Amino acid sequence: MTDAERTTGRTRMVGGLRAADAGARLRLAGWVHRRRDLGGLIFVDLRDRSGLVQISFGPEWTNAEGIAFAQELGSEDVITVEGVVTLRPEKARNPEIATGDVEVRVHTLARLSRAETPAIPVARAPNEELPAEELRLRHRPLDLRRPELQRNLILRHRLALATRRYFDSLGFLEIETPILTKRTPEGARDYLVPSRIHRGEFYALPQSPQLYKQILMVAGLDRYFQIARCFRDEDLRADRQPEFTQIDVEASFVEQDDILGWTEGLMAVLAREAGLEAEPPFPRLRYPDAMERFGSDRPDLRYELEIQDWTRPLAALDFPPLRAAVADGGRIRGIRVTGGARASRRTLDELAETAKTAGAPGLLWVKKNDGQPSGPLARTMTAGSLEALGLADGDLALAVAGTDRVTSPALAAVRLAAARALKLPATRPHAWLWIVEFPLFEVTDGGALAPSNHPFTRPWVEDLERLETDPLSVRSFAYDVVYNGTELGGGSLRIHDAALQRRVLRVLGVGDREIDAKFGFLLEALRSGAPPHGGIALGLDRIVMQFGGAGSLRDVIAFPKTTAARALFERAPSPVTPEELADLHLRRAEDAPGVDLG
Repeated sequence: MTDAERTTGRTRMVGGLRAADAGARLRLAGWVHRRRDLGGLIFVDLRDRSGLVQISFGPEWTNAEGIAFAQELGSEDVITVEGVVTLRPEKARNPEIATGDVEVRVHTLARLSRAETPAIPVARAPNEELPAEELRLRHRPLDLRRPELQRNLILRHRLALATRRYFDSLGFLEIETPILTKRTPEGARDYLVPSRIHRGEFYALPQSPQLYKQILMVAGLDRYFQIARCFRDEDLRADRQPEFTQIDVEASFVEQDDILGWTEGLMAVLAREAGLEAEPPFPRLRYPDAMERFGSDRPDLRYELEIQDWTRPLAALDFPPLRAAVADGGRIRGIRVTGGARASRRTLDELAETAKTAGAPGLLWVKKNDGQPSGPLARTMTAGSLEALGLADGDLALAVAGTDRVTSPALAAVRLAAARALKLPATRPHAWLWIVEFPLFEVTDGGALAPSNHPFTRPWVEDLERLETDPLSVRSFAYDVVYNGTELGGGSLRIHDAALQRRVLRVLGVGDREIDAKFGFLLEALRSGAPPHGGIALGLDRIVMQFGGAGSLRDVIAFPKTTAARALFERAPSPVTPEELADLHLRRAEDAPGVDLG
């Protein structure tokens, strides 16, 4: 059949063909994955998103024209075939693919589209290294043909569908909130969109639907959810993108346990969909305890390494750096690694670099083998100090000295690096955890007071008397859900009293005029009769990444941005003409005489 004699229909997808289908006459369509020409026989691996199947062309079942046409097929050509499903000979079966017991003997062939030589390979050997990521993103349509990326996107679809079914069963309503909205500070930079109609005014793309979902509660739509697109103009990492998707939830007349229970139920449903485990109820850990024991508010509890306070036994040693750190108001904290004395000097040097990268001046260590200590601290260690550290033969102690702002992040990083480097066994494969009782405020690196979660989080009633006098001691009803050391989402109970909301904003240094300008619509809504309410936002991208075993968010998003916030395939962002800018009442700074933007 020639290119002109095309038929585009298909009766089956290829990935479901099995031995039970032998004898069936089918029409299939897909891409040429590989072609092997064995003289009189031609074998092609035909691919669609459901998998691969081998199709064959031979003189006994394909006419001469069809065989000649098959010899011209190139990689990634799009074809359609008609043929009969046939059992492969026993020795020719392929256990590596689900369709490996059968092949389709082709009677007729049509090429629907001829492909240029692919810029990046789609068909790869099992251990073949992938092309550079930027090259793959530049040729994203080809990259998306990889089975692993298609599996991730299929999983994403299934999890989103399961989410909708789950919340619908609980009486939640899916309600869309605006994309073009008002700028309201939520901790990151906004993406601004100039208005053509209203000169000099801008919309903002939402960092989250936070205020809208609170207003929906005021409106009486007491159970809301949305699979929402959100935008944040911030520096990117493997687990961040400038635009992302979150499972957004809010409900009225609830307490913290209600939100946590619903979330645990959702995680159990989604984990089951992905073939994993999530068994509610999840353990809960207070924020201060998490920071003390693990140095992080998202600890990976697959490993039981805990941070300990060794100030008392180690500050007494004749080791000036330790004494100086304690004299400056710091502590000496560390981790005991059972069996860690097998660590090589190279491994210990790498752990020290990990601590320095996380902000510590260095990492001290001591091993114990055959009753004898070794390492930088060994010379000053006594039997009593070794005993105080709990070191048994074969153990390793890793220590950092300084303030908690130094020791906590350093030991959190060292803890995970040591577990990986020493291949420590995980005590549980799926470590779920709630972090609760966050402080309402925190101090930024610049010394300013900032909300730990966001400024709409409800403080503990018992702590309100200290709101202005000792704000850092005020606790909040905020909570994060953590899976294997990754925060999958967070939320809080909200402030539903307009006077208290204004009071919290004032503590943050926001004046009344600015409050009214930026948050006046929220306060107006709260004054109209607001029910107690709370919710949570869960990162769908992160959930798919974790449940699918992907190494990056870019592997679970169809068209992601690079770490430089560029879309390489569609080449965005891109320049616009002066005329297009003028239509939006804008011009470039270099075209504006006398304007210096620094």
